[in-house]
Amino acid sequence: MADIEQPLPDEARRRAQATVLVVEDDDAMRDVLQEELSDAGYQVEVAPSARVGIDMVRRTAVDVVITDLRMPDLDGFDLIRDIKATEKAPPIVMITAFGSIETAIKAVKLGAYDYITKPFEIEELILVIDKAMGELALRRKVAQLQREVENRYGFDNIIAHSEPMQEVLSLVTRIAGSTASVLLAGESGTGKELIARAIHYQSPRAKCSFVAVNLAAVPEQLIESELFGHTKGAFTDARQDKPGLFAEADGGTLFLDEIGELAAALQAKLLRVLQEQEVRPVGATRPQKVDVRVVAATNRDLEEMMADGSFREDLFYRLNVFQIDLPPLRQRPDDILPLAEHFLAVAAAKRAPALRAQLSPDTRRLLVAYPWPGNVRELENVIERGLTLCRDGEIRPEDLPSTVRERRQRDLLAEAVSRRMNLAELEREYIERVLEDEGGNKTRTAQRLGLDRKTLYRKLEEYARSDGKKKD
Repeated sequence: MADIEQPLPDEARRRAQATVLVVEDDDAMRDVLQEELSDAGYQVEVAPSARVGIDMVRRTAVDVVITDLRMPDLDGFDLIRDIKATEKAPPIVMITAFGSIETAIKAVKLGAYDYITKPFEIEELILVIDKAMGELALRRKVAQLQREVENRYGFDNIIAHSEPMQEVLSLVTRIAGSTASVLLAGESGTGKELIARAIHYQSPRAKCSFVAVNLAAVPEQLIESELFGHTKGAFTDARQDKPGLFAEADGGTLFLDEIGELAAALQAKLLRVLQEQEVRPVGATRPQKVDVRVVAATNRDLEEMMADGSFREDLFYRLNVFQIDLPPLRQRPDDILPLAEHFLAVAAAKRAPALRAQLSPDTRRLLVAYPWPGNVRELENVIERGLTLCRDGEIRPEDLPSTVRERRQRDLLAEAVSRRMNLAELEREYIERVLEDEGGNKTRTAQRLGLDRKTLYRKLEEYARSDGKKKD
């Protein structure tokens, strides 16, 4: 028996937890492999034929299969196909004679992990098994992370007690299975990327990549290369080929945040990609096909940008197959305290798992009364700050920013009476407050006021002219 180098402690633990199945019709070879691999620290099972081996893979937990390529009862290629067809198919290491290397390579193409040729040293086989186990552990880790991500962005983990957010999730459910583009509209901090991820992970594309990019954060001269990639030598610093984000998201979803910031020239190129489903890297002579679903997001009024010529109308309609309007937090007050409790639990767990944090009754009242111009992101930051400043795990009003403690909702009618406003002044005040409440979005403001956009624009122009005359 060969002297086998003793494994390191971590390696020995991995081997002890691994079950290796030896499928070999030659009794002597099967016994030798069982003994040597057992001495190396593996749990070893044996099968005297290919059919018995396949049955064992189906019935028991096997981590790696070691098998001869040629056995009398079943062709080696059929063996690979049958094992690969099982649920959670283990890696297969083929043993073959030197003259059958071409056949072994074909086996690898069919799905075998690797092969070794006879005669071989046992250490060579053990090295291949350890490599297969390492790859298997990585695959399992990736699968676990995939499940965790899918669970994180599942509907059960999106806080949506309010009716407006329930409507959003209902729409996401209906459109997730489509391949059409989606446009998410809403103020900064309303959770547009969260909804984009929910669309992806509720769709058939969930097993492929979700790739996100904030177009406002990428310098204009780099956006084309970032999105579409470039070839080596395409420009001064292009030292090697680089796939773009579209290629990275192939088969999955690409989230284009702040789509309203995209320059006009790049809008035309993006439109072509969406129409043709192909990209041409900078410097390339030929396009390459991609299969990508695009979810875009904006906090700007794209219809207003179309009217002034800064956003292409054809691109807007290509992106806006489905539009989801995300309500600001002030329009979903039923979600404020559940969100605050969630952020508090997450922040407390990061600091100390045993920390029991809570919001005082006065703090809860202040949180609900505050209009949250920064939306969910602002709420999360306020809770993080409050937990840092509080003394005993209870966030009190003095732990909140002064803007939250001191802000009070004004009664417009009472204010109008006290200021002796006429109807025209009251109308202007109301319109301007709704416009502010909608984050400056004139389309949503007009819808909320029950006006057409032209009427709203005319009134705002009149107010601006009036203010100009007063200054004169």
